[in-house]
Amino acid sequence: MKLHLTEIERVKTISKEDFYHHYVKKQKPLVIEQLTTDWPAYEKWNLNYIKSIAGEKTVPLYDDRPVSHEDGFNEAHAEMKMSDYIDLLQSKPTNYRIFLYNLMKQVPQLQNDFLWPDIGLKLIKQLPMLFFGGENSKVFIHYDIDYSNILHFHFHGKKQCILFAPDQTPYLYKVPHALISREDIDYDNPDFEKWPALKQAKGLICNLNHGEMLYMPEGYWHYMKYLTPGFSMSLRAYPRKLSSFYYAVYNIVVMRHFDELMRKWKGQQWIDYKNEQAIVRTHKNLNIIT
Repeated sequence: MKLHLTEIERVKTISKEDFYHHYVKKQKPLVIEQLTTDWPAYEKWNLNYIKSIAGEKTVPLYDDRPVSHEDGFNEAHAEMKMSDYIDLLQSKPTNYRIFLYNLMKQVPQLQNDFLWPDIGLKLIKQLPMLFFGGENSKVFIHYDIDYSNILHFHFHGKKQCILFAPDQTPYLYKVPHALISREDIDYDNPDFEKWPALKQAKGLICNLNHGEMLYMPEGYWHYMKYLTPGFSMSLRAYPRKLSSFYYAVYNIVVMRHFDELMRKWKGQQWIDYKNEQAIVRTHKNLNIIT
């Protein structure tokens, strides 16, 4: 048995007005296939190009190990020269990913390769972050701390994206005081005996090819899997809904600092408690007896 997933709608191009009224206002995901065809990046951005202009930069790497009380917030697991990392990506599958890395600050010429799309969202004009991954590397399912509306562009190869709307949270075993689901759930092949609530979850799926863009509305859960080595870039817009803005402020000002405090105080006991509560609360709220 598989997750209940529906293909995300696709268009080749779309007007600013149609995108805003039919997708942003309705908070509905969309893949736009040809939004980047007039960008220099469409022709230039591949792993060899990144290696040629940023090969000497030392980059932070993350793998798929579970959250530990010993890890700081978004703390990297390893470091490597970009040239060595790209050689690794192109030689074999690896779990190592680059996550939320400001490569454009390190290599300013990359800033000339993309255009800020005029698409009906007020985008935050800060340097966008880049994300890299090897074949079959995965990004744990999560939603973003700031509840941004996200334009997620993929380059070099193919990437699979699974989304769940905020109203599907009750079925996803959300970890309290965190932005993630249980990290031991395999969203490619979930064990419904162990995670029965997932049988009720209704999600969305797409495969992004080179140059394609996925619109992810605010608060959407997303699980990413690199089907081939590649990299992505996200542009962000502030949340539109007042409730999303409130949750964003709470997450940044209260929740994150409370969680860090409890990790220092209780250590792994706090992590284990949260993981247990993800099951207890999910099953209690859905009247599931296990």
